[in-house]
Amino acid sequence: MPPKPPTAGDQHRIDHHMMGIALRMARRGLGQTAPNPTVGAVIVEPQTGEVIARGWTQTGGRPHAEPVALAQAGARARGATMYVTLEPCSHHGKTPPCSDAVLAAGIARLVVALQDPDPRVSGRGLEQIRRAGVAVTRGVRAEEAHWLTRGHIVRVTERRPFVQLKIAVGADGRVPRGAGGEPVFVTGAEARARGHLMRAEADAILVGHGTVRDDDPDLTCRLPGLAHRSPRRVVLAADVAGLAESRLARSARMVPVQLFTASGAQTQTLGTLGVEVSPTRLVAGRLWLPDVLEALAQSGITRLLVEGGPGVWASFVRHGLFDEVVLFHARGGGQPVAEEAARAVLQAVAGIAGLDLSEHRRLGGDDMLVFRQRSGRVSV
Repeated sequence: MPPKPPTAGDQHRIDHHMMGIALRMARRGLGQTAPNPTVGAVIVEPQTGEVIARGWTQTGGRPHAEPVALAQAGARARGATMYVTLEPCSHHGKTPPCSDAVLAAGIARLVVALQDPDPRVSGRGLEQIRRAGVAVTRGVRAEEAHWLTRGHIVRVTERRPFVQLKIAVGADGRVPRGAGGEPVFVTGAEARARGHLMRAEADAILVGHGTVRDDDPDLTCRLPGLAHRSPRRVVLAADVAGLAESRLARSARMVPVQLFTASGAQTQTLGTLGVEVSPTRLVAGRLWLPDVLEALAQSGITRLLVEGGPGVWASFVRHGLFDEVVLFHARGGGQPVAEEAARAVLQAVAGIAGLDLSEHRRLGGDDMLVFRQRSGRVSV
């Protein structure tokens, strides 16, 4: 006897599970696909639940997830169900429309987490597929997909990248300060490794002049096998004193460095070292952050990791230009850090308040807490 079709409740559970696989596929592309979003796709045999193929957006943003998965599936895609984290594109760019590929492959049902806000797509892909007779289900695990894809979303809708503030404090709740050009580490190896993974998943990493002066960081990813995923390094500096002697400047030809500084600053030496200099207007003696973020978005950056220091964090907070805060809190042998204590630290070091706690986990002897801005209604 042929297998019975799943009930509505069964189908909901199947869709939730399979979209989870697609989301995990999409995570593989974080930091590698800009200016395109990272997308995950899974093709499933609907009667047996067998996963036929999986794909994600490849390095550089092409090929997209859908054609990668369809190529794996081959003829088995006909009559199958495809799960994809973002609406298939429907416009001709450097690659043909993914919506055409879905229809040509004979996919019978398409399950999508999010509608693409890009005005070149914005529902047209789903409408094209639906009109061709393919069953379309929208909104499965939409909130998770929203945060995974938020860099693309805000780049399109707000002309800025997704901004993630990374803050590390000691057991006393204070931010350590480097001395003599060397950083001071207050968290353990596991927390620091997670910080390096965050670098690998970012398109660019940003610090202020004070952090360069105090810590002289190199801001690369030093996880084994992921050094090639070190992001573009961005420095905010109203003046450029001492920057030419920094590790960042001396390694600019190996890993890109972009400097935002006041117009008229003496940057010839930095330019000869390979640093990209972006003159930026000053407002009340400070570099105007909205201009910085718009310039980064125009250059293709979708995910920006801000590592500090406190003055830079506070500036992003004052402008309301951040989406997520990741707090690493050293325990110092004590008890787990309570949410209330973590919120007090964020208020003290950067004036941050009113966020939703989305994750709290232990990393060795430290706590990692992830706070997010309230995203409002998610477009599905």
